[in-house]
Amino acid sequence: MSSPTWPAHAGAITDVAGIEVGHFTDSRRPTGCSVVLARGGAVAGVDVRGAAPGTRETDLLAPSNLVERVHAVMLAGGSAFGLATADGAMRWLEEQGVGLDVRFATVPLVPAAVLFDLPLGDARIRPDAAAGYAACAAASGAAPAQGNVGAGAGAMVGKVFGAARAMKGGIGTASVSVDGVTVGALVAANPLGDVVEPATGRVIAGARTVDGRALLDTRRALLAGEAPRPILAGTNTTLAVIATDAAITKPQAHRLAQAGHDGLARTINPVHTMSDGDTVFALATGLAPSPSPGMMVLATMAAEAVARAVLQAVWAAEAVRVGDLQLPAARDFARP
Repeated sequence: MSSPTWPAHAGAITDVAGIEVGHFTDSRRPTGCSVVLARGGAVAGVDVRGAAPGTRETDLLAPSNLVERVHAVMLAGGSAFGLATADGAMRWLEEQGVGLDVRFATVPLVPAAVLFDLPLGDARIRPDAAAGYAACAAASGAAPAQGNVGAGAGAMVGKVFGAARAMKGGIGTASVSVDGVTVGALVAANPLGDVVEPATGRVIAGARTVDGRALLDTRRALLAGEAPRPILAGTNTTLAVIATDAAITKPQAHRLAQAGHDGLARTINPVHTMSDGDTVFALATGLAPSPSPGMMVLATMAAEAVARAVLQAVWAAEAVRVGDLQLPAARDFARP
């Protein structure tokens, strides 16, 4: 059976009008953060399905709660320490005059979520407020870099049987357009499970055989009785931001975030485990030149964009070696 190949360019979340992306990648060890900016504000929702999330301001996004619009979403490595990156984003946005006018101040609203990348290098080095500020300062409407950058710098995939048999994850982006409306996604892929091609079910990155020379297929191995290694809760997690230029309501943004998890389920197996904090945000700028095609179509587009972005995240990743830990990338197993 032939090996999978890297797909063609899949678009980017910045294809959505009103959306910018910036990365900060730490040069001292593989870690960093990525911000999705909506300076004009965006109707927002979130859906958390992993059992071990690390998040900030997600309660704000509940459909029944007051505030409808946010100004950025921050994704970061560093586990819970990485939530500090949102402070830097708030400071940068305040300096730009972006935020909610509360009469006494302009308050930027920046939900955030983190993933666990502490095994790669010195765990005392993690993204902080300065890193979040730098990511915002670097943001633009250009297609963002993918792979070992930003929140994907220290990401790994396929850790069910231990980090020594895992592979390098990363960050990826994609977009889908239908009748003048665009839905895009940015995904930092750091799952416990494997990443698979939806069309074939073939594993493209994940747990490897004991000798490290081939992909294992975690699902089949678990069903065959191979025992997983003990896993700490919260030591994994895939994070996603969906954005659309369609005009939708806050409850609809929540439903769009829910649909995004379908894209994770198509490409990650197992997914939403007790040791993952899988979190999907949704943003809607309302700047499309065409009317919304309706939630059926938007939800289908969201799931597709997330699935494509997961694949881009691992195909763009590059192998790393940190100490004794050697992590190959999907491209190392692909057909020449």
